[in-house]
Amino acid sequence: MSGILDGKRILVAGVTMDSSIGFATAKVAQEQGATVLISNFGRALGITRRIAKRLPVEPPVLELDVTDPDHLAGLEAQVREHVDGLDGVVHSIAYGNPETLLGGKFLTGPWEDVAQAVHVSAYSLKSLAMASLPLMSNGGSVVGLTFDATVAWPAYDWMGVAKAGLESTSRYLARDLGPEGVRVNLVSAGPLKTLAAKAIPGFEELESMWSSRSPLGWDNADHTPTAKAVCALLSDFFPATTGEIVHVDGGFHAMGA
Repeated sequence: MSGILDGKRILVAGVTMDSSIGFATAKVAQEQGATVLISNFGRALGITRRIAKRLPVEPPVLELDVTDPDHLAGLEAQVREHVDGLDGVVHSIAYGNPETLLGGKFLTGPWEDVAQAVHVSAYSLKSLAMASLPLMSNGGSVVGLTFDATVAWPAYDWMGVAKAGLESTSRYLARDLGPEGVRVNLVSAGPLKTLAAKAIPGFEELESMWSSRSPLGWDNADHTPTAKAVCALLSDFFPATTGEIVHVDGGFHAMGA
């Protein structure tokens, strides 16, 4: 049985726990026929190597800090140790200091921490795309993950600003990488139970809103719908779609109340 990613070579950057969207995406991508590589860095790298064994096929685990110029410069060589190029890249990366930037701390968040959040969560999409570009000689697809940044959410604070930066970055990347045959899109997921979500004080308030207002309902423990959307955008089924944000949120974003 063939899948929509048969023969595709996919890098999923930012896989930590098996409760992450990155892990779910790697799993669905493998089930759809892709050869998958995953990455992480620092202390989390050891966790990622253990978690990798839980995927249907244990993938190579690369060390990649998307804020480190040396890591970015070495990405092509690391990837080519395992595959001869890439057809798709998933940006499953975000960070904002929960002690200073989240949970009602918008007015007091210090610039140093805000700058880090924007670097890791938004600017790094450009960094990762450019580091991967030499590997996508036949074009490809870059997909990132966002949480609707068109409104102000309870508790989300400076991560919301960082996600707004991510969304804008994806559009400018789509503009500039389109001539290279590279599509750039985002998936805007509803609230999911992940390590990142646990770090946000008051995130439960967001989660509770979804069950009552989503026309399709919302299971915050099910990462598969989001992973499937990412894989669809990585596939050849969206050949003329770029600069787009696909909502996978049970329809919540379209409801007024």
